[in-house]
Amino acid sequence: MIEVKGKTVDEQTRCIHYHLRLDIIAIKFKCCNTYYPCFYCHEEAAGHKADRWSTAEFDIHAILCGVCKQEMTIQEYFSSEYQCPCCKAAFNPKCSNHNHLYFETE
Repeated sequence: MIEVKGKTVDEQTRCIHYHLRLDIIAIKFKCCNTYYPCFYCHEEAAGHKADRWSTAEFDIHAILCGVCKQEMTIQEYFSSEYQCPCCKAAFNPKCSNHNHLYFETE
């Protein structure tokens, strides 16, 4: 079982910051190799500044579906059209507004 740290509010990785029906992914932070539901959870709990994944690292498994607990690569997540490729659970498309916090772009 993959541990998700932070202020989660349910078993599908929703947290106190993002807890809508579609907020069901967790992100592995490059700096500490640890899953958190969001940037704010990491900021509050980790005790260090977050590092972003580079485009060269988009083949790393760093996204966790909160429903089926399947890990996917960053590229698989970007290509998923906001749906888990394994269980078909819908992800929040508004998460893309925060990509700059987690991932470097070219």
